[in-house]
Amino acid sequence: MATISNFNFAGKKAIVRVDFNVPLDENGKITDDTRIRGALPTLKKILADGGSLIIMSHMGKPKGKVNAKLSLGQIVDAVSAALGTKVQFASDCAKAKAQADALKPGEVLMLENLRFYAEEEGKPVGIDKEDPKYDEAKKAMKAAQKEFAKTLASYADCYVMDAFGTAHRKHASTAVIADYFDADNKMLGLLMEKEVNAVDNVLNNIQRPFVAVMGGSKVSSKIGIIENLLGKVDKLILCGGMTYTFTKAHGGEIGGSIVELDKLDVALDVEKKAKENGVELVLGNDSVCSNGYDFGTFSVKEGAKIEVFKSSEIPAEFEGLDAGPESRKKFAAAIKGAKTILWNGPAGCFECDDFCAGSRAVGEAIAEATKEGAFSLIGGGDSVACCTKFGLTDKVSYISTGGGALLEAIEGKVLPGVAAIKGE
Repeated sequence: MATISNFNFAGKKAIVRVDFNVPLDENGKITDDTRIRGALPTLKKILADGGSLIIMSHMGKPKGKVNAKLSLGQIVDAVSAALGTKVQFASDCAKAKAQADALKPGEVLMLENLRFYAEEEGKPVGIDKEDPKYDEAKKAMKAAQKEFAKTLASYADCYVMDAFGTAHRKHASTAVIADYFDADNKMLGLLMEKEVNAVDNVLNNIQRPFVAVMGGSKVSSKIGIIENLLGKVDKLILCGGMTYTFTKAHGGEIGGSIVELDKLDVALDVEKKAKENGVELVLGNDSVCSNGYDFGTFSVKEGAKIEVFKSSEIPAEFEGLDAGPESRKKFAAAIKGAKTILWNGPAGCFECDDFCAGSRAVGEAIAEATKEGAFSLIGGGDSVACCTKFGLTDKVSYISTGGGALLEAIEGKVLPGVAAIKGE
C-alpha cells in the first residue's frame, strides 16, 4: 500500500477527499476553519511535489438536491488564502472532466458539493423502505453510485482519502472511488494517518493503566463503545446525563434528571460486565442541580436555584446538570497516574458556566496526566469544545476531527474509508 509520505506526486493529478463541511454564518462566511487547516499538510505536500490538485468534499445535508446555501463556492476564497494559491471551482462535480484535464502542475480545482448528487451517499431518494420496490431502487442506486465514483476517479491519476469525519460512510467519494485505483495509487492523507494512528495507540498499543471517560446524555448512544472498552480498559469513568440511568437502576431518586427507563437493565449489565472483566467502574456520587435550567439558551432561569445533592437523593423539582464536588475529586483521582486516556463526552451541561466544573475537572486531570507522560485522545464535538473552552487544546496528546467515525472505530468497527485504501 502506498503512503502519502513516500509517494511522489510530480506530474500527477491527485483527487483528494477532504472534510470541508465547515460552519458558515448567515452571510456564508466561515466561523471555524479548523477542518480546512487540518487538511493543509496533505494538500501542500501534493503541490510541493509538483502535482496538481483536485479537492472534493460535502457540505451539510442537501439530500441529492442543489442548495445554494450549501455550495462550496462560498469557501473557495478561504481555501485559496489557506493554500496560498488560486483555487479554481467546478460548479458541477460530475461534469468537471475538462477542467480537471486542463490542470497544470501546481494548480488547484475544487469540486462543487458532492452531496448535490444522491449518488454520493448511494441511498434511494423519494421511496420508503417499506415500499415493495425499495430493493429494486436500492440496487439501481448502488449501480449509479459506482458510475458516479468512476466519473470522479477519471479526473485523476491517484486518490487520497483525508476525511476522517466521513470515513465511517461507504460513500462514492470516501470508499467506492478507491476501487478505480490500484494499490500503488491510493493512500490515506496525513490527517487520516494521524487519526488512524491515534485510535490504534489507544486501542491496540495500550500503555497501562488505561482510563476511558465516557460522558453524554444517553447510555443507548454509547453502549457499543462501552461494551468494547470493557475488554480493554483498567478504569471506566461514566459521567454526564447517562449516569442517572445507572442511579435509577439501583432505586435512587433522581428528580427530573434525564433517564432512559428502558435501559435500566442495560446499566446493570454494564456493571456486571465491568466486574467480570476486572474493570473499575467509576461513577459520581453527587450532582450540581437546578430547578430552572433552559436547555435552549444554556442558562438558568431568573429566580431558579442551583444546589448540590447526592445523585441518589435529588428532589423531584430539581435535575442533575453537572458532577458535584465529590464526584470531581473522584474522577480526577481515577485519572491520576493513567498512561493511556480516552475522553468522549462531557460531565455536564458545560455550555453554561454554572455547570461546567465537572467537565473542567476531567479535562484538567487529563492534561495533568498527559504532562506526566500519558497518551490522551479526545474525541467527540462536545469534548473537543470543552478542551477549547478550558484552554486545554495544547495540553492533550491528540484531538480527533471525526465524531461518528471515531466512535465507530472505538467501538471496534471497520471504517469503509480506511478499508478501501488498505484493501481490507
